[in-house]
Amino acid sequence: MDRTLESLQHIIARVLPHRDPALVFKDLNVVAILQEFWESKQKQKAVFLSEGTVVYESLSSLGPPFVSYVTLPGGSCFGNFQSCLSRAEARRDAAKVALINSLFNELPCRRITKEFIMESVREAVSSTSGNLKDADDPSTSIGAYHYMLESNIGKTMLEFQELMIIFQLLHWNGSLKALRETKCSRQEVISYYSQYSLDGRMRSHMALDWIMKEQESPGIISQELQVALRELEEARKAGQELRFYKEKKEILSLALSQIYSDQVTSSSQDDQMSLALRGY
Repeated sequence: MDRTLESLQHIIARVLPHRDPALVFKDLNVVAILQEFWESKQKQKAVFLSEGTVVYESLSSLGPPFVSYVTLPGGSCFGNFQSCLSRAEARRDAAKVALINSLFNELPCRRITKEFIMESVREAVSSTSGNLKDADDPSTSIGAYHYMLESNIGKTMLEFQELMIIFQLLHWNGSLKALRETKCSRQEVISYYSQYSLDGRMRSHMALDWIMKEQESPGIISQELQVALRELEEARKAGQELRFYKEKKEILSLALSQIYSDQVTSSSQDDQMSLALRGY
């Protein structure tokens, strides 16, 4: 633990040379420190391809406990895990969680290397029913994971996670299964989606998929949304990275709002037709 703290302090001294490493985590202005950290990385041209600013989002609430999310350049999302009595406190707590994760991401052990890949594949094999031979076969889950790691060698885990989130959502959404049924290889799917970032267009496509599922199984979106909200809350309180759960919530909410909008439009058109017929 002491060596890890020493490494984090070394990173702070390198990225934020004018800050006292021993006082960074005690500084109440951790929101400014987090912003400064990412601005410094941008100047060093070491940020993600999808460059951006640190973005905060506070959930609307009439009273405590308050919840705040912070999204980093690249898309990683964190939230306050403590019970906060004010929005400012929740924002500071979320910023502290994000800063710690940002610093950890700078450690050499968080960069994808040959050694890191071998260790990750071994861990994946031990947690599944696969074996090490599967790592050389992209048609298997272990092989696809190995292929993705090899394709992103040199990147940090937060950078790699942005790509992984897309495939997690495609799996959750049922899109990966549909692609397999069209005889697309895992390598083809990985190569195709590796070119895209998770943006409004991709969310809209996934929301349309859920609207189609709703037509087949009424109520499924509401059920999935309840699950997503529960997962998001549990992950936030555990101090985990939140983007997967938050994206699920956003996609399902978008689908529900679209269905509601269509229903309102349809109802309005029916009312107008009724008035027109009465006039006739």
